[in-house]
Amino acid sequence: MREIVSAALSEDAVGADFAALPVPESYRGAVVLRDEAEMFQGMATADKEPAKSLRVREVPTPEPAPGEALIAVMASSINYNTVWTSIFEPMPTFGFLQRYARSNEPGAQRHDQPYHVVGSDLAGIVLRTGPGVHRWKPGDRVVAHCLSVDLQSPDGHDDTMLDPEQRIWGFETNFGGLAELSLVKSNQLMPMPKHLTWEEAAASGLVNSTAYRQLVSRNGGQMKQGDVVLVWGAAGGLGSYATQLALNGGATPVCVVSGEHKARLVRSLGAELVIDRAKEGYRFWKDESTADPKEWKRLGSHIRELTGGEDPDIVFEHPGRETFAASVYVARRGGTVVTCASTSGFRHEYDNRYLWMSLKRIVGSHFANYREAWAANRLIARGMVHPTLSTVYPLSDVGIATQAVHRNQHAGKVGVLGLAPAEGLGVQDEALRARHLTGINRFSSQSS
Repeated sequence: MREIVSAALSEDAVGADFAALPVPESYRGAVVLRDEAEMFQGMATADKEPAKSLRVREVPTPEPAPGEALIAVMASSINYNTVWTSIFEPMPTFGFLQRYARSNEPGAQRHDQPYHVVGSDLAGIVLRTGPGVHRWKPGDRVVAHCLSVDLQSPDGHDDTMLDPEQRIWGFETNFGGLAELSLVKSNQLMPMPKHLTWEEAAASGLVNSTAYRQLVSRNGGQMKQGDVVLVWGAAGGLGSYATQLALNGGATPVCVVSGEHKARLVRSLGAELVIDRAKEGYRFWKDESTADPKEWKRLGSHIRELTGGEDPDIVFEHPGRETFAASVYVARRGGTVVTCASTSGFRHEYDNRYLWMSLKRIVGSHFANYREAWAANRLIARGMVHPTLSTVYPLSDVGIATQAVHRNQHAGKVGVLGLAPAEGLGVQDEALRARHLTGINRFSSQSS
């Protein structure tokens, strides 16, 4: 492993050098264990502690099957699916791994293990490729998107997210990115943006692609110039990218955040219309089962005050149960609520009168197809969208990092170093970086 790191840090190493490196028989990865899947049984979601279930263990190195690549992971990041995996909600992910192992896909059986190496982002270097891989070779610097699919079904050829066998790598598959090595399908790989460090490059893959499909794509909100876009959690992982996409696309984001610090962050992105939920004291539920429509109306009035009387054309919805009824209410007549994630709960309740009588639409959105992921990564590579990395942990503290995300103690994205020995490494285009340094550092410079 030291030889891999040495080659990664060398300015002279070429593809042949990486191809000649011996591959370690095992590596360190962040895992949950099947035997511990019931450790939080009976506890409230908020009380479950990822720091207790996620641990770093040595695991055997898998051999790349046809169409796969083995990656030396320099850095990764925390996504909410890692939170779900670590607290075993809404179900333990080992069921996903067992179902995958029963498929006819070559090498799928390897994914059914008593451990699950998690993580759905990475930036790193190709070490080995399996048979049939032609686009990528050892030594290539890459990032990975998390759509794992072989496209054997005709359903996926117009939109790969509609393939019945699509899975989210590191969540519904094993050998994820929160590790020193990772196994991916080669069609997950994209060029690493040359002006970013390893940890910055690893921050955007899942959330930026998800926000792109949800907001910009014809499969999502189809945002256009002049649209008013309500962005929930605008200083978080998804929301910080949605805010940038809205601003870049000529829309007007109305950014909902919790706390003045997060309000300052989204204003620094260029957003002018900000709602601080904590300051306003919004409570959309009177109790666990009783919604409060007066609070929906109060939010709607607040939005109109900020926009000069306009309701949102698009609601960028991901908190789920806590906010969904309010989202349906405040969307304009004929407007669109695009929903994913449901981090506050999967069971949504809303008043359907405000949907059907006002001709609104609810669109479900899940990650991104290949084309959308590449388009989103291109924006990062060109410096048009910046990573919103706020803090970085060593791999040994991955449980603590995930717990911070679970408890919403973070802003933007939380990074995790893999094989990179320190932050700040991996930049290849210093001139492009210098042009965009303020944007790149925006969340990290204001993280305290």
